[in-house]
Amino acid sequence: MSAPKISLQRLASATTVDQVLGPVKSGGCGSSSCGLSAKPDDIDPAIWEKIRDHPCYSEEAHHYFARMHVAVASACNIQCNYCNRKYDCANESRPGVVSERLTPDQALRKVIAVANEVPQLSVLGIAGPGDACYDWKKTKATFERVVREIPDIKLCISTNGLALPDHVGELADMNVDHVTITINMVDPEVGAKIYPWIFYNHRRCTGIEAAQILHERQMLGLEMLTARGILTKINSVMIPAVNDEHLIKVNRWVKERGAFLHNVMPLISDPAHGTHFGLTGHRGPTAMELETLQDRLEGGAKLMRHCRQCRADAVGLLGEDRGNEFTLDQIPGEVSYDASKREAYRELVARERCDHATAKTEASQMVEATALGKSLLVAVTTKGGGRVNEHFGHSTEFQIYEASPRGIRFIGHRKVEQYCLGGRGADATLESVIAALVGIDIVLCAKIGDCPKDQLAEAGIRATDVYGYDYIETAISGLYSAEFGVEPLATTA
Repeated sequence: MSAPKISLQRLASATTVDQVLGPVKSGGCGSSSCGLSAKPDDIDPAIWEKIRDHPCYSEEAHHYFARMHVAVASACNIQCNYCNRKYDCANESRPGVVSERLTPDQALRKVIAVANEVPQLSVLGIAGPGDACYDWKKTKATFERVVREIPDIKLCISTNGLALPDHVGELADMNVDHVTITINMVDPEVGAKIYPWIFYNHRRCTGIEAAQILHERQMLGLEMLTARGILTKINSVMIPAVNDEHLIKVNRWVKERGAFLHNVMPLISDPAHGTHFGLTGHRGPTAMELETLQDRLEGGAKLMRHCRQCRADAVGLLGEDRGNEFTLDQIPGEVSYDASKREAYRELVARERCDHATAKTEASQMVEATALGKSLLVAVTTKGGGRVNEHFGHSTEFQIYEASPRGIRFIGHRKVEQYCLGGRGADATLESVIAALVGIDIVLCAKIGDCPKDQLAEAGIRATDVYGYDYIETAISGLYSAEFGVEPLATTA
């Protein structure tokens, strides 16, 4: 995704989210309570109230709302074989990487600046570049400053869990109701292959002893959060030949202890990153291997499939990073919070979500009703609002959906380099984009040129812009109908 800068005047004159982001075909039911209609049937209303504007905890919300990470927690108490924390780095997009580290006061200034310019902002997270619970004083000081200025922002932390049990009470007292724990194992013998050491109780531990301590502290922290009613998301890194099969057991364990979501992410392994796995040539999983494992986990802890493995200083919608627009040298020394853009945007989203929820339900029902037993794997280019509204050549990721007798399901995303820069496409980049689309039947985009369309066709991948600016699910149901000669259901749009 790549969201534009948004003026208050533009928000005030818009009637749908996509009029803020680009052209639109339909939308808006006009009811301020319509955000509730997007609630999945299997979610308790009290929990939905917590997650409905959180882009990480709600797949539906990630079309509309943005997150921000502030890099205040630099210290870490464990070493992971897949991690190399880097500072002053603007060119890598992965966890643990930041362009600049912040003090709590600097973080407050940056959060206010972002909240004033990014009306989609709903969540502030601290995800490193070290560990938010180990570097607790900075984490706590940052949250305390921010909530005094922006009391309606949701607060999140991400932690390895080793120091988590020491701070659950304080997290609850600060109304932090979303916590992410990275749990890659429940068997210390597996853990010893992932963690060379931990620092606990003023000493460094290694091997199975270290993994055993970490495991026990992670389980304790998870159980304590569940008892407090704090929602937990479990992040697990899928490492082929190390913990890929083991993650089935991890999924079962965290579900039994009350985890709300389980997010299985691919190992990012590149020698240039300087991690142990990267330097030793340990490969990450393919997109198909990751999707296959996620499918095997269905029925266990609820899966998150829309994670983007964000930097520790990420800003914007999932899939985009506007952090380079808000470095300290670009922010005035004195900033004051103006809530007007965020308030106007929320009113806009409330109206739009009702229409989107209705369209999504009707589209899925149409596909389910065909009873053809056939499926399509569809890649979609989007810049937000739940619509097919991104040019093929401008996309830096594809959102992947499956249309089948089970309906229309979001199953993941695939990152790519932007093909079109300065009005021209690069052949080498297009080759890498085509490689990333292996297994895809059809690409849906707002616009595509003849040259890339023809090259995709030569690779056995069709692309169309016929459904540009439709809701994603509406476009997929129309595509499914056209593909298999099915009469679409009547809609209320």
